Amino acid sequence: MVLVRAVAALLLMIALPSLARGEKHVALVIANGAYVKVPKLENPKNDAAAMEAMFKAAGFATVVRVNDLGAATMRRALRDFSDTAYEADIAVIFYAGHGMEVSGINYLIPTDAILERDIDVQDEAISLDRVTQILERAKRLRFIILDACRDNPFVRSMRRTIATRSVRSGYGEIDEKSLPPNTLVAYAQRAGATAEDGTEANSPYTAALLKHLPTPGLDVELALRRVRDDVLKATRNRQEPFKYGSLGGAEVALVATKTPQPVPEAKGPARLSEAAEAWDRAKDTTDPAVLEAFIARFKDTFYADLARSRANALRGGQVAAPSPSTPFPKQPVAIVAPAPRDVASSDITIPTNTFYKGQTTTQAIQSAGPLMGIPVRDADGLDLGTVAGLIFENGETVGLIFNHLGKPVGIRLKSANVSIDTSRGLHSVKLAIRNASEVLATLEPYQRLAQPSR
Repeated sequence: MVLVRAVAALLLMIALPSLARGEKHVALVIANGAYVKVPKLENPKNDAAAMEAMFKAAGFATVVRVNDLGAATMRRALRDFSDTAYEADIAVIFYAGHGMEVSGINYLIPTDAILERDIDVQDEAISLDRVTQILERAKRLRFIILDACRDNPFVRSMRRTIATRSVRSGYGEIDEKSLPPNTLVAYAQRAGATAEDGTEANSPYTAALLKHLPTPGLDVELALRRVRDDVLKATRNRQEPFKYGSLGGAEVALVATKTPQPVPEAKGPARLSEAAEAWDRAKDTTDPAVLEAFIARFKDTFYADLARSRANALRGGQVAAPSPSTPFPKQPVAIVAPAPRDVASSDITIPTNTFYKGQTTTQAIQSAGPLMGIPVRDADGLDLGTVAGLIFENGETVGLIFNHLGKPVGIRLKSANVSIDTSRGLHSVKLAIRNASEVLATLEPYQRLAQPSR
C-alpha cells in the first residue's frame, strides 16, 4: 500500500472536526476507467476512493462516489447532485477519466462514448459548462477538480467532419469571465496537455491534493499552489497543474482550523489531543505505510516517536498482529521489589528534567488513553510500575504518572531518559537511569492539585 493511500486511511482515523458550526459541505466524486471502446484506465478508481476518504474525513455532510458512468447515468448523477449542492456552503466535484476539448468547449467523456466523429461529442460527452451549472446554487465555494488521463485514444480515432475544427486531448483554456462568482476549476495539467498517471496507485496530482486540501485552515487557493509545486517536483517539471477562477477576500478552507480546547475544570478528564486520538486508532496497525503517514503528519509530537518505534519493530519482524481482545495489558503488572542494596544516599543522583514533582495550574490529568495500563521498566527490563495517568499541557501529552510500590511518580515524556519500547511486541515505557529503583525510592509522591469544592 502506497503512502498516499495510507494518508487517506489515516485521515479517517483522525476524524478532523473540520466544519464551522452550521456549514454544509458536499462532494461528488466520479471515476471513469472502464471504457468500452478504448483501453481501461486503472488509476481513476484508486484516485476517487482516496478522494472520497479525504472528503469524509474532512467532515463533509454528503460524499457521493460513482464509478464507470455511461452518458445517461453520468447526466443523472450530476442532476441528482444539483439537489444535494443546493444552498451548500461548499460544493466540490472531482472527476478522474478521459477528457477533451472540441472547438473551444471542454468535455468529460463517459465510459460508453464511441466518438466516431467530432460532432458526436455534444451527444456522447458532458460539457464542463454543464458541470459548472450543477454547482450554481452553492454559496461560498464551487470547486471542480479535473484529472484528465494521459493518453486519450479518442482523439486519434475521431473523424473530423470539418478540417478546421480543433480537437485535442485534455482540457482547453477557460474564459474566467464566463465562470460564476466563487467558482474554481482546477486542472491536473495546463490547458492542452494531459496529466501523468504516475507509477503509484494514485496520480501525482491526486497524491498532492490528498496532502494539501485537508490541511486545517489552509485557504483552498493556497492549497492548490502547494499542489502545483509538489506535482512539478514529482514529474520533473513535465506536469504543471493550473486553476481558473478566483474567490473573494475571505479565506475559504475545506477543513476549518480546529478551535483550541480550554483546559477543563475538574468536571471530567481532559480531551485527548488530535495526535493522541489518531494514535489510539493507528497504534495496532501492521502496515508500515500508515505509520509513516502518521509520522509525517505529527512529526513533532511524542506520538510520532511511538509510531517510529512500532515501524522499526515491524520492519524487524518483532511485532505480531495484535489481538483485538487484548490490545494492551489492562491488569497491573506485578512489581518485583529489588533486592536490598547497600547504596549510600550520597551515591544517588536524581537526573534533571526527568520527573515532575506535581501538577501545575496549566496541566490536566487524563485517566484514559492509548498508554494507560502499560508497564514502566528500567534499563534492565525490571518492572517499576504501570501507567495510571497522562499529563496534558497546551493540548499535548507531556508526561505520565505511574505507580511505583504504591507511590505515584510523574515522568517527563520529552526527557532523554524516557522512551517507548516496542521490542516485546507490546508497548512499554523505558526509564533509562542508573539505580532506577533507588532513585524512585527517594522521590516525594507526585502531587495532584486539590479539586475545587462543589
